[in-house]
Amino acid sequence: MPFQVRPVAGSLGAEVYGVDLGAVDDEQFKEVHDLLMRYLVLFFPDAGGLTPQAHKAFGSRFGELEVHPFLPKLAGHDEIVVLDSDQGARADVWHTDVTFNPSPPIASVLQITQTPETGGDTMWSNQYLAYEALSEPVREMLEGTTASHLFVHPQGTFRGEAEHPVVRTHPVTGRKSLYVNRMFTRRILQLSKGESDALLEHLFSVSESPQRTCRYRWAPGAVAVWDNRATQHYAVNDYQGRRVGQRVTVLGDEPRGAEPRWARYQEPGMSATAVKD
Repeated sequence: MPFQVRPVAGSLGAEVYGVDLGAVDDEQFKEVHDLLMRYLVLFFPDAGGLTPQAHKAFGSRFGELEVHPFLPKLAGHDEIVVLDSDQGARADVWHTDVTFNPSPPIASVLQITQTPETGGDTMWSNQYLAYEALSEPVREMLEGTTASHLFVHPQGTFRGEAEHPVVRTHPVTGRKSLYVNRMFTRRILQLSKGESDALLEHLFSVSESPQRTCRYRWAPGAVAVWDNRATQHYAVNDYQGRRVGQRVTVLGDEPRGAEPRWARYQEPGMSATAVKD
C-alpha cells in the first residue's frame, strides 16, 4: 500500500502513515527519503515504538550513526542519545544540531517515549524559506561570508568550534539555505563585531519567524526524522512533568557555499586570524 502523507503546515513538515520503520525495504526508504527532501521533517505517528535495534537500523539507512561526545546514552546502545527533561534536556533555543562540528549531522531520528500531560511540543523552521525571505542585496552580501560556531560545555569537559558558510547549498536539492543559528553561531568573520552582531540578530529573527515553522504535538511512540542541513528546531518548554526521547543522529558532510570573497575582518591592531567571537 502507498504511504499516506498529510502536510502539517504550509512551510514544512508532514505526517506519514502506513510505514513500518522497523522493516523498511529499499523502495520504501527511497520514498521516505524523497518525502524528507520535500517536507524537511517527517512525522510517523503510528510507528508503534521502535526497538533500539530497529531505531539504529532505520537511522543507519541515512548514513553512519554518531556517538555524541557528551550527551547521555541508552544503556548498551552508544548511538542512541537519551533526552530526558528531568536531566536538563530542554533545548528551548532555536538551533541546528551540532553546527560547532566541522561536519555537522545531516539528519536525526527522534522517538518520544514519554510525554507530559500537556505541552512539550517541538517546532521546526524552514531555512530555505528564511534565505529566500531576505532581500536580494542582503542575499548578495552574504554569499561568500562565513561564520564561527562554538559550544563550550558548562563543566569545561568539551569544546567544539567550526567555521561554516552563512549561506549553504544543499548537496541533494541544490537549494540555498540560511545556515546560522542562535545557539551556536557567534560571528560573521568578514564583518566587524558590531556589524556581525546586528546582522546576525536580523538573520536569527528571519530564520525563527512563525510563518516559516511547523509545530508538532507528540504522543508516546511517535517518531520524527528531520534534515539537519536546512532546518532549525526548538523544544517548547511549557510543561510540567517529564518528557523523554531517544535520538540517533547521522554523521554529517561538510557544509558548502559560495567561495569566500573577503578575508576575515581585522580589527585595528589585531591579527585577522584572531577574529572569532
